[in-house]
Amino acid sequence: MQSADTDPLDPHVHSDEQAAESALRPATLAEFRGQRRVSDQLGLVLAAARHRGAVPDHVLLSGPPGLGKTTLAMIIAAEMGAPIRISSGPAIQHAGDLAAILSGLTEGEVFFLDEIHRMSRPAEEMLYLAMEDFRVDVVVGKGPGATAIPLDIPRFTLVGATTRAGLLPGPLRDRFGFTAQLDFYAADDLETILRRSAVLLGIDLHAAAATEIASRSRGTPRIANRLLRRVRDYAQVKADGRLTRGVASAALELYEVDPLGLDRLDRAVLDALCRGFGGGPVGLTTLALAVAEETETIEEVAEPFLVREGFLMRTPRGRVATRRAWTHLGLTPPASTGTPPAAPDLFSGD
Repeated sequence: MQSADTDPLDPHVHSDEQAAESALRPATLAEFRGQRRVSDQLGLVLAAARHRGAVPDHVLLSGPPGLGKTTLAMIIAAEMGAPIRISSGPAIQHAGDLAAILSGLTEGEVFFLDEIHRMSRPAEEMLYLAMEDFRVDVVVGKGPGATAIPLDIPRFTLVGATTRAGLLPGPLRDRFGFTAQLDFYAADDLETILRRSAVLLGIDLHAAAATEIASRSRGTPRIANRLLRRVRDYAQVKADGRLTRGVASAALELYEVDPLGLDRLDRAVLDALCRGFGGGPVGLTTLALAVAEETETIEEVAEPFLVREGFLMRTPRGRVATRRAWTHLGLTPPASTGTPPAAPDLFSGD
């Protein structure tokens, strides 16, 4: 979220936000809060690899954005004392792109591949061989005279991250030695993260203020840290730097984050559903047009939270607002609200 007098497209602002996020990342598993099950399992994998003096198995991390996949990849490299190479699926559109990266790795290096499900198919097939046999086949020439030259590469650890694990092909998923699904964080874990971030940022954060920010952070550390920085800005300008619960609440109201964590886009979706379409069902494209957003934004940013919190249902006929959505907007819900529409009877005579 940007203040009204800040251009979100300004590269300096974007780089400042990235620098702030990087400074708040925990550097070791001991500092990593939340995801206790994943943290314990991953710690065991890394400790065993260090005991054997071996390179850890490939790791697949899946889950919604902002839960710590990139942070865990960096922690894996730090725990193993290894360098890390970072790329993303959309950036690797040709097998040659991947071959260039893999051939430049050093022994034991961690290769972090974000949004791995968006990698091209030729690169994906090359990755199979690299993960299993630590080898890539470089094709020289074209047509019938083309020759595949095998090239050995150093043993490395691939850390793949994805927000849509269902799009990963089975053969790729099966080549990971350790897979982890990251879940949304509990409020007390977010409060712990906020207190740590406040210390690093030099903020005097009252306990009640941490509770208030955590309750509006949608179970996501990235959002919690971002809101903390915006509340800090508000406190510095309007409250002499005192970050109390009242100051946090006033700041978050200014930034249009309500007590349940819904932001402007979330409320726009619910408002369109309830006031514009009588609660639905409404198709995704129609709903996106109604709120002047892309369908991908609705489906990947707003919907997961609204469905998880019980404001929205996805049905075969479209999106439907629940009774909770109506009451949250201060509207009276119809008697049938919250019940998915019946599927059409394909065998009736109608």
